[in-house]
Amino acid sequence: MIQRYLLPELRKGIAEVPAVCLLGPRQVGKTTLALALAGEREAVYLDLESESDLARLEDPESYLSLHVDKLVVLDELHRLPAIFPSLRGMIDRGRREGKRSGMYLLLGSAALGLLKQSGETLAGRVRYLELTPFFVLEETGRSLQDLWLRGGYPESLLAPSDERSFRWREDFVRTYLERDIAEFGPRIPSETLRRLWVMLAHRQGAPLNASELARSSGIDVRTVNRYVDLLEDLFLVRRLLPWHANVGKRLVKSPRMYLRDSGMVHQLLQIRTYEELLAHPVAGASWEGLVIENLSASAPEGTSMHFYRTAGGAEIDLLIVLPNQERWAVEIKRSLAPRLGQGFYRASQDVFPHRRFLVYPGVERYPLGDGCEAIPLAELAEELSHA
Repeated sequence: MIQRYLLPELRKGIAEVPAVCLLGPRQVGKTTLALALAGEREAVYLDLESESDLARLEDPESYLSLHVDKLVVLDELHRLPAIFPSLRGMIDRGRREGKRSGMYLLLGSAALGLLKQSGETLAGRVRYLELTPFFVLEETGRSLQDLWLRGGYPESLLAPSDERSFRWREDFVRTYLERDIAEFGPRIPSETLRRLWVMLAHRQGAPLNASELARSSGIDVRTVNRYVDLLEDLFLVRRLLPWHANVGKRLVKSPRMYLRDSGMVHQLLQIRTYEELLAHPVAGASWEGLVIENLSASAPEGTSMHFYRTAGGAEIDLLIVLPNQERWAVEIKRSLAPRLGQGFYRASQDVFPHRRFLVYPGVERYPLGDGCEAIPLAELAEELSHA
């Protein structure tokens, strides 16, 4: 198994709290990671999409009482929300008996119902961790070019060819459209949903304009907003919020929307090869989304990500606010000979970032003057992970 970046944090959580909730999109490797951890100790694994495993939990407290000395892994937990009161009772009983950690590992592919239920009944008893697709700090044996083209889902990135990777993503999108979205969200024909996804891919990194999306897809604005919220809860979309400062200027306040996996963007736009990607108009926005996702996955807990733009054109592509409130301004360029624009310098005078970087797809780090550095993505991700 490829060593996942989150594994040490997962081990730490199991050692410190009664329950750890591991969230992330489907097919990202949650089950593989959980089984690797379970192999290090006595554990019981239950897949709640399996009828036989569901049958064991007809009387959850009785079943869980048989395994109080083991780590119990519950996969796709959102399919059995009624179990949360039983988990709370078992955790509280374990605390009274001196067992204060390592009781449950909960896996979920959707944040919405799962977080709501656990927030109501497991407050103070659970730690949340998000497993992302592969990113640059994980040793996959694949190049940055492959990661950008194919995205970070394990089956896609590690496929033996670009064509096999594309077909896997095609099946992945179809499964979401025909099954998973219908399970959680409003009943919309799958072709309408696909059209909406394709429009989001074309508008990668653009401000959210629900009215325009509604007109183009033939559904109402309210449904578009509900659907975008659902995609965010399913870890498929990122809503990058603006950073507000009292600078006495008109600021752009609409969030920017990104499909979180670059490989999914390329599948929806029928981009199969690296050459096709470089020639496509979405290439710059796709690279920008890749950088944002990789830096977000690398950042320490408590970090927030924003963009900054004024009506006058002063702009920072990504403003990283660390837990200590230090601000890093990041300009994102796809060129191998990048230059900083005047908009970045003007925005820096508004925001006063502590550090400034220009991320580009090259391999050399070098100064650009005025306290800014050009830096490869992997190097900035590594530096951010230790900030």
